[in-house]
Amino acid sequence: MIAMVTDKRRQEWVGRVVSNKMEKTVVVAVEHFVPHPFYRKVLRRVTKLKAHDEQNACQVGDRVRLIQTRPISKDKHWRVAQIVERGRPE
Repeated sequence: MIAMVTDKRRQEWVGRVVSNKMEKTVVVAVEHFVPHPFYRKVLRRVTKLKAHDEQNACQVGDRVRLIQTRPISKDKHWRVAQIVERGRPE
């Protein structure tokens, strides 16, 4: 998905939950497309982000909306703003 800017300072991403084994943390795979620098073929890139999930509500396969936030830990700079749709694990 493409990064959407709603606030001047905060980015939003939409992605799929790939892991929820940590407490209050989920790993979300965000997919984006970039052109190859020489061949111009559009390539799919996947970025894995760690996000804060306060209620442990997210399950593997869910589509979630992330919002950028202050650093919560070394790797966690995102929090789950909304569960867009419930999914089943793939």
